[in-house]
Amino acid sequence: MNQLKQIHAHTLRNGIDFTKFLITKLLEIPNIPYAHKVFDLIPQPSVFLYNKLIQAFSSHGPYHNCFTLYTHMCFNGVSPNQHSFTSLFAVSAKLNSPHQGQTFHAQLVELGYEFDLYASTALVDMYAKVGLLHSARQVFDKMTFRDVPTWNSLVAGYARNGDMEGAATLFDEMPVKNVISWTAMISGYSQNGKYGDSLKLFMEMEKLKDLQPNEVTITSVLPACASLGALDVGQRIETYARACGYFKNMFVCNALLEMYAKCGKINKSMAIFEEIGPRRNLCSWNTMIMGLAVHGKSNEALQLFHQMLTQGMPPDDVTFVGAILACCHRGMVNKGREIFKSMENKFSITPKLEHYGCMVDLFGRAGELQEAYNLIQSMPMKPDSVAWGTLLGACSFHNNVELAEIAAKQLYKLEPWNPGNYVILSNIYANTGRWDGVANLRKMMQGFQIIKAAGYSFIEEGSEVYKFIVDDKSHPRSNEIYRILNEITSNMKKPQEDDATIFNCLN
Repeated sequence: MNQLKQIHAHTLRNGIDFTKFLITKLLEIPNIPYAHKVFDLIPQPSVFLYNKLIQAFSSHGPYHNCFTLYTHMCFNGVSPNQHSFTSLFAVSAKLNSPHQGQTFHAQLVELGYEFDLYASTALVDMYAKVGLLHSARQVFDKMTFRDVPTWNSLVAGYARNGDMEGAATLFDEMPVKNVISWTAMISGYSQNGKYGDSLKLFMEMEKLKDLQPNEVTITSVLPACASLGALDVGQRIETYARACGYFKNMFVCNALLEMYAKCGKINKSMAIFEEIGPRRNLCSWNTMIMGLAVHGKSNEALQLFHQMLTQGMPPDDVTFVGAILACCHRGMVNKGREIFKSMENKFSITPKLEHYGCMVDLFGRAGELQEAYNLIQSMPMKPDSVAWGTLLGACSFHNNVELAEIAAKQLYKLEPWNPGNYVILSNIYANTGRWDGVANLRKMMQGFQIIKAAGYSFIEEGSEVYKFIVDDKSHPRSNEIYRILNEITSNMKKPQEDDATIFNCLN
């Protein structure tokens, strides 16, 4: 930097024009404010220098400076080119400004750069990111030539907007795919709750010899492993991530924390948390607090919560969900109240629905059903199905028919399609001898054609995750599976047999 300042001083003293060199080098550092000051001294900047500065602001911000520079460029009679629009489309996406992007699109067409590959790809990407998929598809279809980034932008756009069928169709049509293509699909499936599809696609990717998952791929597939309980795959991914040096990436570390916690390996999760050490960020603390709370380690979770505050890490709303949840699992009503009140009083964090839901759960588990109901009534926002469902579940545990009927009535309005609410209330009626209530609910379910969906399970075997329901015969080897299951069941019923006999049928 000092050397560049010396060059700048030398050019000013000797009247030498080194501004293009200076600005280019300053933006490489980057020292954008200094580069901008040098730029402002130029009487007639070229489109190249305008583009360099616009590109710098589009990458580092402030983003609105891009629009200001573009306006100055046009006002000073400098015609923008395709590179100008590539950066302007990118910043329009970052600011989620579809109107601004559409304006630039019209000017791109007017200046004759409509079919430039890079500008068109940036335009597809912009429309996809601001949610205008129809416009993105129109631009895509008009392009005479598309490269891999063009396809990736549209695939990611469909995935981001929840249309995984559209994304999959495009993905299958792609003439060439790279790691970004696969990652966009894996991430899309995972973010849209299609964890089985996410993991299946990752396993297909693993088989490709010329393609290696990157840090984003790893971060995208680990939540699928966590949700499916695919521990073996998750452990294999950890080994791969460490070998590739990806453990330096905090997104990968935090995804591993969550995966092990959700797969029941809370001690392994804690070991990774300790290994991360000073690099821990808020997500690391939140994941660990939540993991400990869910595993019933309430004291450890609250100790970690206080340790986090002691070390000066400011909590957010997610932190308090974990802390209150820890209180729920140990029935620590007073501690939960204290933490809940501290959100606004100490940390100026306004409680959300999730926090009220946790407090309803806390009161409900402790048998304080009336207080749970009063809290729902006093909430500053409209109670959702989670709050009423939590109360209904607590009423089921404590057999409180009166409040259960109130909660169920609200749930019928919020989610009339959910058979679980009818079943829970029916069970409460049955437990309290209200058989007339059971009969009426069954008639209601038949009248509304509400059918309880069959529950399903996952099992991981041989690096594959299988999904099945009761009496499922969809697996091609289901006859063998049931034969072995019957043999195991039969042997388990023979108390005099040696334990080894039970497992002989597996050989």
